[in-house]
Amino acid sequence: MKVGFIGLGIMGRPMAKNVMKAGHELAVFDFNKSAVEELAGLGAYGATNGKEVAERSEVVITMLPNSPHVKSALFSENGIAEGLSAGKTVIDMSSISPVASREFAAELEKVGVNFLDAPVSGGEPGAIAGTIAVMVGGKKEVFDKFYDLMMTMASSVTYVGEVGAGNITKLANQIIVAVNIAALSEAFTLAKKAGVDPNLVFEAIKGGLAGSTVMNQKAPKILSRDFNPGFRIELHIKDLQNALDTSHSIHSTLPLTSQVMEMMQALKIDGNEKDDHSALAKFYEKINNIKID
Repeated sequence: MKVGFIGLGIMGRPMAKNVMKAGHELAVFDFNKSAVEELAGLGAYGATNGKEVAERSEVVITMLPNSPHVKSALFSENGIAEGLSAGKTVIDMSSISPVASREFAAELEKVGVNFLDAPVSGGEPGAIAGTIAVMVGGKKEVFDKFYDLMMTMASSVTYVGEVGAGNITKLANQIIVAVNIAALSEAFTLAKKAGVDPNLVFEAIKGGLAGSTVMNQKAPKILSRDFNPGFRIELHIKDLQNALDTSHSIHSTLPLTSQVMEMMQALKIDGNEKDDHSALAKFYEKINNIKID
């Protein structure tokens, strides 16, 4: 299959590599020229813009930071839309506003182009290993057509409904992850202040009801103070803002999400927005005057 891939960041680059490993013909573009050169060195075609990627591909995958970036990649001069024709498909794997996903889908449908919103979960480790989880909204027949392609990057690809449903599901995922990391940091703070080794607490509880994938991935980072980003705080802030905006638009309230959002904003004020979201622990360390390690 002729596949285009736009957005070769922390997640996009290994995802694109996994598409290539599965034997697909790949054209790539990113403003980061070194990322394009790396993929070209592995056999991809390095395009000069999104239009060129779309012209060479039957399906274009985008993996970008937020709604405005996707909109620009699609509809700016020499963007993806200029290279699309009826029957082609865009799979947006970015985590963006579901409202924006629906707007993009409606605009592309005018020219006969299909659109799936297919955000992912699993962070950089999952992207590298090809074990991300993908939640997909759009037409079921389009999902079925590209299921195998998406599975080259993932351990699970799940259809969740019409366009926008993928990003609603991702927002739910991001709420759960954020609140879990905050709860984990809070629990380790309690242990540390009470004179109990947080490492031993982790070993004791990870196999019980409190155990989770979030705990298994993030507790070691907190305990070793390794806050190199797999998923940056600034990106999680973006996701939580999308969750809050969406909730307000449908007259729902998210009190726990709001609390964690304020913690992340405090970390951003302290200059930690590029850290991994496990650095939520730093918020608890600061207000309790301790180090969790």
